[in-house]
Order: sequence, then structure tokens, then C-alpha cells
Amino acid sequence: METTETFETLVRAEFTPQSTYLNTASNSLLPARTVAALHEAALLRAEGRPLTPLFEDVEACRAAYARLAGVPVTRVAAGASVAAHSGVIAASLPAGAEVLTAEDDFTSVLNPFHVRGDLKVRTVPLERIADSVRPDTALVAVSAAQSADGRVADLPALREAAREHGARTYVDFSQAAGWLPMDADAHDFTAAVSFKWLLGPHGAAFLVVPEDFGGLSPVLAGWVAGENPWDSCYGPVAELAHSARRFDLSHALFTFAGLRRSLDLIEELGVAAVHAHDVALADRFRAGLATLGHAPVPAPGSAIVSVPGLGDRQPELSRAGIELSNRAGNLRASFHLYNTAADVDRLLDVLSG
Repeated sequence: METTETFETLVRAEFTPQSTYLNTASNSLLPARTVAALHEAALLRAEGRPLTPLFEDVEACRAAYARLAGVPVTRVAAGASVAAHSGVIAASLPAGAEVLTAEDDFTSVLNPFHVRGDLKVRTVPLERIADSVRPDTALVAVSAAQSADGRVADLPALREAAREHGARTYVDFSQAAGWLPMDADAHDFTAAVSFKWLLGPHGAAFLVVPEDFGGLSPVLAGWVAGENPWDSCYGPVAELAHSARRFDLSHALFTFAGLRRSLDLIEELGVAAVHAHDVALADRFRAGLATLGHAPVPAPGSAIVSVPGLGDRQPELSRAGIELSNRAGNLRASFHLYNTAADVDRLLDVLSG
């Protein structure tokens, strides 16, 4: 009971939604502490004060994400988007290499491999991805949870299949980090954006690489990728960072100022508690849909629920103060720590009308 009370007290202190917000898969609500930090960061610029605290926020975010991912901080790069991280990985592959992907996965995970033009990109249904790894597969690139419908990849099976055939794995945790326990050490490369279940602003994304960098070249490196960034502002970078920081992109400082506080909140609550809360609400919605005669896309254990045939009701629901997404004709609801059973019941009540 004490844990539940602490969870609820923290959440109530941080969030004041003005709608029934069930759209975290698009972007999360911002905690009050994050909004305050963004305001303070803007004041630093407005008043001409030193920006040193903002650079410290970047490193605090890197360390917090490393803890969530279960890896040493030296393996975490701080960038701006999953697409950029995917591009670095795509650039490292030799011509003709096979990349195995899931059908209709999110574009940022896929497109950098396609635009190379000289890679063999093979696509299979998500449920078959582990069984589809073969000896000539160089890399498997997949989202841990699918953006469109919340289906969760069988990552342990994928990892074993990749090891058996000598393939590397690249997993995008953007729709999972923050509610699904994450073991980045189990994969060669992982990435995630900050503005979904990690509760941060737009403009930050993390990349986890092996200790030996996995053959990646820092093709997007600028001054922040230097071992001593302030000595790397002019001319070529003389000495790249000895850690994954060599893959950093110039930091959106305001974003990291806010994200630092968001990650603090996730750590205070604990991913296990967030997972239990989010999935319980998603299961409540699934059960309610059954009573209304609707069958969601099968995605057991996911915080995302996608309902075929109901996507066209999204504008009506928005007018009623319920925020969700329409994805390919499916109504997508996504649940996070600021949602309650009352939110689920209100959605079901409107859908029943």
C-alpha cells in the first residue's frame, strides 16, 4: 500500500492533464518539474548567464539513461533522433549486407538502410523475425514495441537466433523505454527517443553501442564528439572521445535540461512499478473492448492497444476531450503513469455510445 500511495502521490504532484490523455505513443505529457527546468533554462539564455548547468544536464541524462538501459555510461551516445542513429549504423555495413526488418516498423528504424541502395533489406512479419534470421543476415533491426499497434517483439528469441547465425541486433526502444524493462546489454545496438514514455521534450535520443563501438564510424561527429570538446571547435577533431560520446550530435540543451528531471521521476517511481500500472490499464481497456464486441490487435503485455476499424472515431473522441491516435484506420490508445482506471472507463463509455 505504501508503494502505491507513493506512486500516486508523486504522479498527482507532477501532472495536471486538461483532457483524458491516452496518446503517449505520440508524445507524453511533461511533468511539472520538467516544465520548471525548461523555464529556468530559457531564463539562462534570456538573462545572459553561463550555460554550464545545461551541459551538466546532458551528462546527467546520459548517466540516468545508462542506468535505465543497464549499461555503463561509456556506452551511451546522446543525439537528436533515432533516424540519425540508424543512419550511423547503416553507414557501417558493407555493400550487399543483408538487413532483416519487420513489416511496417517505424520509418526511422528502416529508412536509413533502404536509402543506402546497396544493402539487401529483407522484411518479414514481426512474429517471424527470430525464425527468419539466416547465416547471411548481417543485422536485424526492429522496434521493441511496434508504434502502430503495440506488439512487443520476442527479443530473447531474436537475440538467440542472431547469436546462432552471427548476426548483430539493433533494437529501437522508443515505444518501450520507460514502461518496459530494458536490457540494452543483450543487443549490439539500441536506441530510443526521449519524448514518449521517458516523459521528456522533443529533441533528444540515445544510442547504446558495444564497448568496442561495434565497427561504427562517427560519420556525423562534430565538436561535441571530441575527447575535449572545447578544444575541438576548429578544424578536424584531433582526438575523438574514447567513449560512445564520439557518436554524440550537438546537444539540444533546453531539451536535456528538462529531460534530466523527467528521468529523475522515472527512476523515483521505478520502471517495474510503471510497467505494472501501464499494462494493467491497457488490459482493462482490452477487457472492456471485448464487452463492446471489439477485438484489438493482439499485443499481450503491451501498454499500447490498437483497435481495427475505429480509427475514424478519433476526431469525435478528441472533441469529447479524449486524446488518442488514428493509425492506418486503427484507434490507438497508449497508457502511462498519469492515466487512471477512470480514464479507461470514460473512453469505453464514449465508444459504447
